[in-house]
Amino acid sequence: MPHADPIFAFAEKVRSGPCQFCAWIGFAEPAIAEQMAADGFDAVMLDMQHGALDLSAAHRGIAHAGLAGKPAIARIPVGDFATASRLLDMGAVAIIAPMINSQADAQVFADFTKFPPLGARSWGPRRVLALTGMDTDTYLREANRQHLSIAMIETKEAMAALDDILEVAGIDGVFVGPSDLSIALSDGRSVNPGHPAVDAALDEVCRKAKAHGKFAAAFCFDGARAKALRLRGYSLCSVSTDSLLLRQATKAELAVARS
Repeated sequence: MPHADPIFAFAEKVRSGPCQFCAWIGFAEPAIAEQMAADGFDAVMLDMQHGALDLSAAHRGIAHAGLAGKPAIARIPVGDFATASRLLDMGAVAIIAPMINSQADAQVFADFTKFPPLGARSWGPRRVLALTGMDTDTYLREANRQHLSIAMIETKEAMAALDDILEVAGIDGVFVGPSDLSIALSDGRSVNPGHPAVDAALDEVCRKAKAHGKFAAAFCFDGARAKALRLRGYSLCSVSTDSLLLRQATKAELAVARS
């Protein structure tokens, strides 16, 4: 059953549908995460891999999203699994880990984000207890299911190992990074997230995730792509990014003003 807390119930919403749409946050300003959450996104995604957020900014972003009544997801830098554990302690509901290319990678990731018996996460959930109102026993009992560990699929190696990655019990779902996947599938010749080979990979990822009883998620550059993937069975999609939306709105409004 979903947890009563509206933020901590996010995992069950992803698993049961409908598709959840997240704002992609790269600016290290927590008010942006709060505003985008308040404007209707189901969650905010704090990008610590390519965005400007350090651990302090992510901590504040989680809190500000909570002020708007929405959960926060965080993408960690490549291989920074210790930070994944700290972000869960701070109240992030999900961790996206880039460049998970093998079952061994996936298991190490799960070890840092899941308590035994699924992993070996260290105990220290001080902030998350305050955000959810849970007592320690309830949190320990529910945390492995209510925090999502999401492995990014963005290389040829990851596609080849997809079944093996999905077999790891501590992995809840997979997240397609279409730009990196397009680079990998073209042997470094182009960045084209809409390439037919990427599109075919998206179908394969979704099909295999569902076969393993897990969910598929993806980065989407716009609402049209997010809608298309929702209709194809995806459970979690980003919709553009904070910087792209700001740029598009700026250009559009200035064009009207100067017309």
